[in-house]
Amino acid sequence: MSRFLFVMPPFVGHINPAVAVARALGQRDHETAWVGFPDPLRGMLPPGATLFPVQRSEPHAVPPQRPGTQRGFAALRSLWQDALIPLAETMVPTVEEAVERFRPTVLVADQQALAGAVVGRRRGLTWATSASSSAELTNSVHQLPRVDGWIRGLLTELQQRGGIADADTHRSDLRFSEHLTLVYSVPELVGRGDFPPHYALVGPAITPRPPVSDFPWHRLDAHRSRVLVSLGTLSGSAGTRFLRTIARVSELLAERVQFIVADPAGALPGPPRGLLTAPFLPQLELLERVDAVLCHAGHNTVCETLAAGLPLVVAPIRDDQPVVAEQVVAAGAALRVPFARATPDAVATAVSAVLDDPSFRQAASGIQQAFHSAGGASAAAQHLERLL
Repeated sequence: MSRFLFVMPPFVGHINPAVAVARALGQRDHETAWVGFPDPLRGMLPPGATLFPVQRSEPHAVPPQRPGTQRGFAALRSLWQDALIPLAETMVPTVEEAVERFRPTVLVADQQALAGAVVGRRRGLTWATSASSSAELTNSVHQLPRVDGWIRGLLTELQQRGGIADADTHRSDLRFSEHLTLVYSVPELVGRGDFPPHYALVGPAITPRPPVSDFPWHRLDAHRSRVLVSLGTLSGSAGTRFLRTIARVSELLAERVQFIVADPAGALPGPPRGLLTAPFLPQLELLERVDAVLCHAGHNTVCETLAAGLPLVVAPIRDDQPVVAEQVVAAGAALRVPFARATPDAVATAVSAVLDDPSFRQAASGIQQAFHSAGGASAAAQHLERLL
């Protein structure tokens, strides 16, 4: 039996695939442990899981949700300066403690939990990257030398502060392990296949979620097409504005489409006839009962939708979402609408198109087959075992 230590940021979308991989490792009689913030990790791990908790009271602690008002380079700068680098500084002491106490055979670091990569490299451990989004593989920032150089400079400085002697060499990019980089996507979606041998594109790693006990299943309308709407963890005025646009879309398409909307903040009191709202949705179960998905192009939601063979309408907001949206549109499985400027008519037209034009579902089915062939969590566990 070998030991795998997972280092996770406080972002649900990054934890979900890692939990699936850890379950697969457990089925192979390996031991796993976790470094991360107790909330949300404790609610997602199986009972009895070993957790080395990062304390939010430590200096530079980062909240699990960031505001969604910034765009472009301002959002990218905030992501790195205000979130990822401080998060790494916060987590390093706990990762060090976990390595000392758990003695992992392999360390698995999420791409945005840079502390795992820092400690792994400084200690000479065998470590793997858990790339919860494929955006970094094709991100257009690499075509902007000054921006790309700025990010690499931040990573080099982080390693230097972490005591890594060769931080200024080609090994300075902490986002990609030189031992193994697990990517939860496939070439058919990423749009390229020319990856180094230590990159493993395994498709989405999906694990069951905690049940949503009070979802009103009886209100699903069997006589209309059904579209699931999710904006992930986005909240605040931007999310409210977009949901109210969806409410207007539901009125335009009320005769033929029922929208099932995640509305945790209660932004849509007294919704119109075409809407079914709930604070939280049993997304995986609903994907078996809907005809399309309208979402923010979060990597998890996009991949879970495609794994169900469903087409999408995507309205990306920030971070990796525009890149993921570009990938799924280029694959022919989605249409894109602007999040900030989407009109009810434009959204209604896009929704009608992905429901009526069979080419979108055919493209989604093709990616679904590629996902199945890639192997998901089981394949990821096999790749990790090869590091032993």
